[in-house]
Amino acid sequence: MTRAERAKNNFTAGCNCAQAVVLAFADLTEGDEATLSRMAIGMGGGMGRMGEVCGAVSGAAMALGLLFPEKTKSEIYVLVQAHAKAFRDANGSYICRELLSGAGIVRDGTPNAEARTPAYYRKRPCAELVGDSARILEDILRENGKLL
Repeated sequence: MTRAERAKNNFTAGCNCAQAVVLAFADLTEGDEATLSRMAIGMGGGMGRMGEVCGAVSGAAMALGLLFPEKTKSEIYVLVQAHAKAFRDANGSYICRELLSGAGIVRDGTPNAEARTPAYYRKRPCAELVGDSARILEDILRENGKLL
């Protein structure tokens, strides 16, 4: 199973976008899945459902920090920006509310997580977005010698 497939499966199993991406790379980190999941929980819905940076991009940024402990802050920022640019190039934006409005989803502005129903999954592009984020992150890891 690819990391993109893992991320999609994580999302459809109930994870938010950030959790889905971070957990797709959990085996490469020193963190346990429960801690990684809690670390990423607040980044869903564009950070606490505010519609800001997509959780799939935020999750990748968190994973980059964990996956490259030897890099400086500035070096991590370079990787985070490369990931965000590639994600935006692939999807037109990395802003959650823009990605969702492009799919015709109107945000209700509340902090309440939506129930995960079949209708929820049908209307959202999020599973594909977490897959894109994981693929891009995997490419960055390969380019930097972290994956074969």
